[in-house]
Amino acid sequence: MSDVQVNTQAKLENVKIVLVNTSDCRNIGSAARAMKTMGLSQLVLVDPIEMPNGQAQALAAGATDVLADAKVVNTLEEAIVDCGLVVGTSARSRTLPWPMLDPRECGEKLIKEVPDYSVALVFGRESSGLTNEELQLCHFHVQIPANPEYSSLNLAMAVQTLSYEVRMAFLASQNASYEKTGDADEEYPVVEETERMFQHFEDALKATSFIVPSHPGLVMTKLRRFINRARPDTKEVKMWRGILSSIEKTARRADKS
Repeated sequence: MSDVQVNTQAKLENVKIVLVNTSDCRNIGSAARAMKTMGLSQLVLVDPIEMPNGQAQALAAGATDVLADAKVVNTLEEAIVDCGLVVGTSARSRTLPWPMLDPRECGEKLIKEVPDYSVALVFGRESSGLTNEELQLCHFHVQIPANPEYSSLNLAMAVQTLSYEVRMAFLASQNASYEKTGDADEEYPVVEETERMFQHFEDALKATSFIVPSHPGLVMTKLRRFINRARPDTKEVKMWRGILSSIEKTARRADKS
């Protein structure tokens, strides 16, 4: 196997499929099968209501290895803490629109960035999808443009559709020289780093009374949307942390005077 083939295969191994609060373990088994047909192997289960059992194994068919190796965590934050790019599936418009990708763009973006860090595709509950709070942890949202008159995609179908787009982008990259261009030249922070920045923002804004703890409103939600749309790189995140530290110091001096 050539170095290029090894490198591109590693891209697929670093793509996480994250299922949040799945209620029916059979859907987990079907999702595992959908993943393996497209060469994906990293399955993460966030607080599943029903753990995989014999029914899940039966529906996983030849993908029982993906099922057996699935990682189980309590929160979405734990699932994506080491990811530099997180895309959440969204079936409907939200009060505050987030940067959107179509399935083709989603696959291409994940494969483009996966050499630098783990990336994640996040799927929500069968009945209600992801909460607004969970969607706010994602850099982008993706929506499958199904028939508006009958847009009923079950969980495994959604996993299959988006996993297919990831594989198509992967195959396209195999025969091309991979050269970083444009914004890909920048090093992006993983979720753990950006979450610390958001917490720092909130602390600083409370210190200056811009956010009133008893009535926080939508300030942080709007700020998350703005920053996620801008995709700050690692140096820019460090710069913001420095600015926020300076704001906090100034606020503390003002309180003492």
